[in-house]
Amino acid sequence: MKRTIVLIAALFISLFVAACRNSPPTLSLLVWEGYADPSFVHDFEISHRCKVVASYMGSSDELVAKLRGGSAANYDVISPSSDVAASIVKAGLAAPLDLSRIPSYLQLSARLRDSSLVKANHQVFGVPFMWGPNPLLYDTSVFPQPPDSWLVLWDPKYRGKVSLWDELSSIYMAAQILGYDKPDPSQLYNLSDAQLEAVKKRLIELKPNVRKFWSTGGELSNLFQNHEIVLAMGWPLNTVQLRKLNLPIGETIPKENTTGWIDHLMITAASKNKDLASDFLAYMVEAKTQKLVSDVTHYTPANPGAAGYLSSEEQKSLHLDDPNMYMTRIYFWQDVPRRAKYNEIWNEVKAAQ
Repeated sequence: MKRTIVLIAALFISLFVAACRNSPPTLSLLVWEGYADPSFVHDFEISHRCKVVASYMGSSDELVAKLRGGSAANYDVISPSSDVAASIVKAGLAAPLDLSRIPSYLQLSARLRDSSLVKANHQVFGVPFMWGPNPLLYDTSVFPQPPDSWLVLWDPKYRGKVSLWDELSSIYMAAQILGYDKPDPSQLYNLSDAQLEAVKKRLIELKPNVRKFWSTGGELSNLFQNHEIVLAMGWPLNTVQLRKLNLPIGETIPKENTTGWIDHLMITAASKNKDLASDFLAYMVEAKTQKLVSDVTHYTPANPGAAGYLSSEEQKSLHLDDPNMYMTRIYFWQDVPRRAKYNEIWNEVKAAQ
């Protein structure tokens, strides 16, 4: 009897182990919202017999904190923006890429591909994926014409009707209001102590108008959907989401211009699925996939070849008809050498009464 029980147990264990061996591999992502939508991820899962699971981040600092806090091994692929991409490479948190495994790499925008952000020691650590601005979003039922300046956020008429992004971009925006981007926009990322104090004062003056600091795209969309706010710095993704719901949302870049981002896809140094992750990066920068990502996010593809899958109207909407001209309106995020100081100032703004 004991021998039978032992044999049954051994058989059960062997079947369990075999099942585990045959289970599909899992690719774990830590990315911005919209970058793991089933509409384009599903085909990769089918072709590679794997499962893609995603966690979403609300800010670049959240991504860096998770990678530095011991969670790096939980993720295979990340999508850092241009403000932290270089620091992730310098910290050894990303794996160098084998570009021979990414056939579409040379098709990517030369302006984005040739950036030094994700390069070190003659190696490449990331591929440009999507790019875009942080536009001013507004309720068109309140604003028949687009507001022409970020200063509208401070208008007392909109007390309690504004949402600010819980991210350093709100500091950059206030610095633009104060003219610190003139004559060199890179100064936004190198503000002095005196300039940061002036920015803090300006943002504290805005607080009576702030209904809420938003941290995820879904949270901001809900604020507009519930008619709690009429103005915010947001993402093109929010515009798409709200228009699909037939809500009155407009998007504009004010006369002061705006900041923006270049998102890269990277493989973490701690990933145990680097080959599968390389295949995923290759798939995600293919022109056809880039078109599908833009359908979800309304962000501009890094692969100009995506235009071949878009109508002329869609190309114009995504600024693929003249991307270099559109880029002149965007001050792309850069590395912030004193990021800790910027975060200190931002936390003081949020804590101010």
